[in-house]
Amino acid sequence: MDERFWITTLGCPKNEVDSQKLIGRLAAGGYERVEDPRDADLVVVNTCAFIDAAREESIEAILELHAQRKLGSRLVVTGCLAERSGEELADALGEIDLVAGFGVPVEMKTTQRVVRAGTTTSPTDGLTQSFDLLELPRPPAFAPWAYVKVAEGCDRRCGFCAIPSFRGKQRSRPATSILAEIEALDVREVVLIAQDLASYGHDRTGGPRQRESSGSGIVDLIGAVAQRVERVRLLYLYPSSLNDRLVEAIVATGVPYFDLSLQHASGRLLRTMRRFGDGPRFLERIARIRRLEPGAVFRSSFILGYPGETEEDHDELLRFIEEANLDWAGFFKFSREDGTLAAGLDSQVPSSLALERLQECSELQEAITARRRGQLVGSTSDVLVDRRGHARSYREAPEIDGIVRVPDSIPEGWLGPVRFVGAVGPDLEAVPAFELISESAL
Repeated sequence: MDERFWITTLGCPKNEVDSQKLIGRLAAGGYERVEDPRDADLVVVNTCAFIDAAREESIEAILELHAQRKLGSRLVVTGCLAERSGEELADALGEIDLVAGFGVPVEMKTTQRVVRAGTTTSPTDGLTQSFDLLELPRPPAFAPWAYVKVAEGCDRRCGFCAIPSFRGKQRSRPATSILAEIEALDVREVVLIAQDLASYGHDRTGGPRQRESSGSGIVDLIGAVAQRVERVRLLYLYPSSLNDRLVEAIVATGVPYFDLSLQHASGRLLRTMRRFGDGPRFLERIARIRRLEPGAVFRSSFILGYPGETEEDHDELLRFIEEANLDWAGFFKFSREDGTLAAGLDSQVPSSLALERLQECSELQEAITARRRGQLVGSTSDVLVDRRGHARSYREAPEIDGIVRVPDSIPEGWLGPVRFVGAVGPDLEAVPAFELISESAL
């Protein structure tokens, strides 16, 4: 087979991993990857469907690539939008040659232009044959770090989230499979990801209690990964799962980075979201972690404009943001998703008001982030150089946080100490903590 492919990825890090595995599958089938969609015989769009804005971005990308692709090429749409709205997408966009989801295995749809993982049809680019994407091999890492997906799906039923409806229940990978993938990637930092990372292994052991006795949970996985790479980072932790044992395991890795999915600070509103906690409990937990590890870094995400959110709820969130003094935070306007609890709730918040609240929170957090970054100037820390001029300490997760700007003379993959000499918004400027004689000496 002498054909070429191009793939674009939208959405979260989990989609990035899915795309890398698809790249490996296509390469194994004889396809050559190209850097321009106009040169490809097969154009693949790995879509996101989490909220309205993500769906709109996915559709725009599909139409843009259709306009760019060469005559005779095939346009395949996969990912979350294909899983969630495959038939509607195929009916609405005649530009698409194939809609091929790869989430929950279900029967093939009636139209021949929509297929799902778990079915076998006549071979079309290696994407419509039966396979488990979670366990597909992947090509070598493109950087000195890599995302590693440890589970797929989610057993929670948060009021705003439609992911379980198209990604299914949680399926945790065997630890042996995860560790083998990490060893093959040969990177210096691994970022563990899943829809519900702290619940890793529950479905394989029957629940949290069996997990503690069987030794198959996230804590044990962290320890095993830490024996194989210099850095282990975790993304997306539910606060209700953040027990002392997990906190201690994260701190012990030397990467005390806590990405807590809080979503709000109003206990009343969180209960309508089917979420745990409230502002005081979150603050107490953050304070306990900081007492254990003063250098701990915190990121979170928050929804503005959830149905029933009042001015009092919003003020409570603003007070929490000020008191929590988080390093990083993302803010999202509520998106009404079909099939979720929130879609049918009364007291929907006007979009314009939700956007005003989002902007207010963002401005407050930007000032806090800038202040915390400025406080680091003059200190030293180890950084990993992702590419020439761009590095990260343990305080920055790849692709979502600020970066550390370093001299171009430091090669990619270098892990060593620097001194922070300046701060510009979310980014830091640094120089080596000692004189670099030559690259050969690194």
